Amino acid sequence: MIRVVALFFFIILNVMAWAQKKIPVSVRWNEAGITLPMNGKENPLGVAGPVCGVDHNVLMVGGGANFPEGMPWNGGKKKYYNSLHLFKKEKGEVTFFKTIQLPQAIAYGANCSTSQGVVCAGGESENGISLKAFLLQWDDATQSVLITPLPDLPLGVANASMVCYDNKIYLAGGETSTATSNQFLYLDLNHTQQGWQDLKPLPVSVSHAVMVCQSNGRNECLYLIGGRSKNPNGISTLYSSVFEFDFKKSSWTVKNNLPYALCAGTGIEAGTHSILLFSGDSGETFHQVELLIAAINSEKEMIKKNELNNKKIAIQSSHPGFSKNILSYNTQTDAWKKIGVLPFEGQVTTTAIKWNEEVIIPSGEIRAGVRTPMIRVGKIVAK
Repeated sequence: MIRVVALFFFIILNVMAWAQKKIPVSVRWNEAGITLPMNGKENPLGVAGPVCGVDHNVLMVGGGANFPEGMPWNGGKKKYYNSLHLFKKEKGEVTFFKTIQLPQAIAYGANCSTSQGVVCAGGESENGISLKAFLLQWDDATQSVLITPLPDLPLGVANASMVCYDNKIYLAGGETSTATSNQFLYLDLNHTQQGWQDLKPLPVSVSHAVMVCQSNGRNECLYLIGGRSKNPNGISTLYSSVFEFDFKKSSWTVKNNLPYALCAGTGIEAGTHSILLFSGDSGETFHQVELLIAAINSEKEMIKKNELNNKKIAIQSSHPGFSKNILSYNTQTDAWKKIGVLPFEGQVTTTAIKWNEEVIIPSGEIRAGVRTPMIRVGKIVAK
């Protein structure tokens, strides 16, 4: 009898393990989406690098930057925003209901949602790279957002990556005014007076990476995926690398690479052992432009300089857009797989948000210099 019971439990455990490994996760998109609110009588342009997250079932999307007067290669000036748009779910639908103002215009900060609110740190404005960090909390009683300053970063960065685990905020990499950082920090939200604490530096200096927390089947881990780093010669290295930081061991491990180099995409954890990665820039056009900028800067003859600049403008103006691929990473098998294609233009330089069993991709860049006002909503499902 004991042997029968033992065999029964052995079979059950193996079936559970098989189910955990075999059931894939996908996203069913609402192709209609929703948009950022109108700006006066003008259609919203959308923004890159928005402040975004969810607190107390309220979606916050704001800040960011765009080019309202024309593309930058045609002399258009980048504009930074301090408007924060608020959305609620009504009968399962995401709807806009209010706009408030942030203390300052900010874009390209690192964002994440926590049990205490939405944290944003770093970023840039017309005044340059920011050291500032703050917490956004929805207050049901006053129907408003409480904005609380957090300790300054030790080093101001834009386009860093951020996650929350065990009520601690982890911030990785980012761009300073002169270089790409390998800093890895944490802030304990239960003891913010201690400020940001240094951890062992990242394996590489990186910005525009995707960072997600997920279990590897043994421990909770942080995954740093892709990204890029600008070199002193002005030409960037784009990464296909994947690194795992085990919170229990406090150490980095090299994992299997992405199928191709990718930066500025978005990602979330899904299920018990999956990470979903949406869109991203594989860098072909980006590299062409960087090479031309380097050639323009080194060219002495004005005629040739103008020819190179015209070639650069032509490439930027005909930018094909970003990847539409949806990639899935299995943290237990250490394997990547393409599981689908976005039914809309790929959005980069924004932050994917997990809202219950939905993924939200707010605004972002869809081609060089071009933003979208669309906020995409997808239902996370097991096939």
